[in-house]
Amino acid sequence: MTGVRVVLASASPRRRELLTLIGVAHEVRPADVDERIHAGEAPAVYAERLARTKASSVEPDDMTLAIGSDTIVVIDDVVLGKPRDADDAARMLRILSGRTHTVYTAVAVRRGDRQASAVVHVAVTFRPLEDGLITSYIATGEPMDKAGAYGIQGFGATIVERIDGDYFAVMGLALGTLVGLMARVGVRYDFGRLA
Repeated sequence: MTGVRVVLASASPRRRELLTLIGVAHEVRPADVDERIHAGEAPAVYAERLARTKASSVEPDDMTLAIGSDTIVVIDDVVLGKPRDADDAARMLRILSGRTHTVYTAVAVRRGDRQASAVVHVAVTFRPLEDGLITSYIATGEPMDKAGAYGIQGFGATIVERIDGDYFAVMGLALGTLVGLMARVGVRYDFGRLA
């Protein structure tokens, strides 16, 4: 298969950066989806549903590969989404302080009538965070558009003590998983080229 067009159904700059990092030329077409969790929905099921819905938002054809992804942060069985404001970000960071939480990143791909998806989970441990540090971190603006109010690839790297799993999944797109899913819908990744 040659000439495949890749469409990323996400506005996330991190996902764009990661696709560029592995040499995948792509268009960005953010999906407008309802991101509310359904009653009783398990976190992994929720993330995968959103990723699949995003990938399905792109008009399907055999020459287009649509990629959808969603990342959520979960602690004590509670999903921490993007903070509403600085106070909400501070609340989330206090909950995560000195503890281990789980990041779920779901990836979905679609080409024509073929679709594949998977969920990667990663354990992330924060070092203890004093209120002054939380206030300073929020003042950078970085927490405001990120699930769980932090980004591991920026200033947030300094508040993470350990991760157990796929670093790129915590950033927002599990690259190894993505390549495997692409193969399942008939697109082979060859180090920057798609065939």
